[in-house]
Amino acid sequence: MRLAVISSDGKNVDLHLGKGNKIYIYDYNQDNLDFLEMREVEISKDSKHQGGKVIKACSDCDVLISVQYGFKSKIKAEDANIKLVMDEGPITDVLNRYIEHVKFMNAE
Repeated sequence: MRLAVISSDGKNVDLHLGKGNKIYIYDYNQDNLDFLEMREVEISKDSKHQGGKVIKACSDCDVLISVQYGFKSKIKAEDANIKLVMDEGPITDVLNRYIEHVKFMNAE
């Protein structure tokens, strides 16, 4: 599973999806979480509705985590088969919470 988080500093999930000029990409596979890369997106500080740019930059990801996202971004993510998740805090904590949630939901 490929996970993307929106962060201003590489340490915390702390931005709205549409303000996500930096995306940190991780791979989770059989209890291993590996950092892959940081991607930059050209975001205008004064423009609204830029979540589509971020979603496009994450087209190879399964999950995209940010503090918040708007309705248009939700539709664009669904069309791209990307699950949007809202959370915030240290990246490691956010990723671990999501992974534990997936494990719990998949347990029978």
